[in-house]
Amino acid sequence: MEKKQKRGSFSGSIGFVLAAAGSAVGLGNIWRFPYLAAKDGGGVFLLCYLILALTFGFALLTTEIAIGRKTGQSPLTAYKALHPKMGWLGVMACLVPAMILPYYCVIGGWVLKYLSLYITGNASQAVGDGYFTTFITAQTEPVVWFLIYLALTVFVVYKGVGNGIEKLSTILMPILIVLIIGISVFSLSLRHTDASGVTRTGVEGFLIYVVPNFDGMTLKKFITILMDATGQLFYSVSVAMGIMITYGSYVKKETNLVKSVNQIEIFDTLVAFLAGLMIVPAVYTFMGTEGMATGPSLMFVSLPKVFEAMGGIGIVIGIVFFVMVAFAALTSSVSIMEAIVSSCMDKFRISRKKSTIYVGLFALAVGSAVCFGYNILYFEMTLPNGSTGQILDVLDYTSNNILMPVVAIATCILVGWIVKPKTVIDEVTHGGHKFGRKGLYIVMVKVVVPVLLVYLLLQALGILNW
Repeated sequence: MEKKQKRGSFSGSIGFVLAAAGSAVGLGNIWRFPYLAAKDGGGVFLLCYLILALTFGFALLTTEIAIGRKTGQSPLTAYKALHPKMGWLGVMACLVPAMILPYYCVIGGWVLKYLSLYITGNASQAVGDGYFTTFITAQTEPVVWFLIYLALTVFVVYKGVGNGIEKLSTILMPILIVLIIGISVFSLSLRHTDASGVTRTGVEGFLIYVVPNFDGMTLKKFITILMDATGQLFYSVSVAMGIMITYGSYVKKETNLVKSVNQIEIFDTLVAFLAGLMIVPAVYTFMGTEGMATGPSLMFVSLPKVFEAMGGIGIVIGIVFFVMVAFAALTSSVSIMEAIVSSCMDKFRISRKKSTIYVGLFALAVGSAVCFGYNILYFEMTLPNGSTGQILDVLDYTSNNILMPVVAIATCILVGWIVKPKTVIDEVTHGGHKFGRKGLYIVMVKVVVPVLLVYLLLQALGILNW
């Protein structure tokens, strides 16, 4: 009990749910979900995602949160506490956030830079051809904005679980939801006639987004959509990154885990859907379906052009949008850093303040290298999936496409076949709480989830290509 108090804990289930949802709601929801939905037949992708959220996501979330609460430890030491021969899995689970944190903070700095452009009345610069490339390849400015964003993240984690993470989440998450809903409603009201005389509306874009398109649907295409939805859900619910184990270790024993997992699922799915609702209709109205892009190009190239096409109101919408993105990114980067800080505290028995400083210095060094990866440290590497990348892309590919699936697969094998699902079920039903999807959980963690993840991993390695 003394150790638990020293580590900190969430004050209640609401604080935990908002913090976990804040972690899950990040840049992946905003710039990847809309692109995949537009690419993969709109409603077909949405339906696959929803079904997977209630099965795949539910199983992984439940497993990691239960492991965290049962052991009372962060990922680096929790796996060994669960089984003495699984310490290596804890090391891998801790490597994931250690690789993601530096480049996530670099991208967070990009968001702050664009927010500053809109606030200071210089939004027109963001629309210029090549502006984004010119900015990220500069040697000084990206580092400055990275440092500002990293400092914000360090400050919140330094403050601790209750005064830092929980307080930030309870303030930002409600604001985030209101902002996303506001932009989504505005997006539906848009109407634009292009130079060729073609008129498109936000409602038409909405129908493209939500109505299933089965034109040319084949088994190969459906499997592609299913794997896209699996990959998106896998990354967006913050599993296999040590985060949910860490947050689970701060959850009090009397908290109903089933109810909390359900609420996190709802939050994440709602925000992912709304991210598509605010982006797809707007981009379609002003740029057509060909305007959709994935990754940074959507947020830093396509959307500024959309905001400019809106006229005067576009400046206001741009400010609101980048504030919303900054909030979403910050709640995620805080959770990523907390997984590493908490692991250092548990493993090396050092204070939160020292651990936060050490991790912050590590992120500073690697993040600076990521910034310089676009100029003085520039190189190109062909990745196993066929894409070409620099330092940021290599870190992203290694952590997201290789380490995360491996950690999740090993976790499923550990829980499903070694320590048995009863270990998690007993933790979930502690205090007499009912586990309504217990049968589904057992099937998912033992068979379905590992099979889907093995397929994802083989795709990422370029071994399987449908």
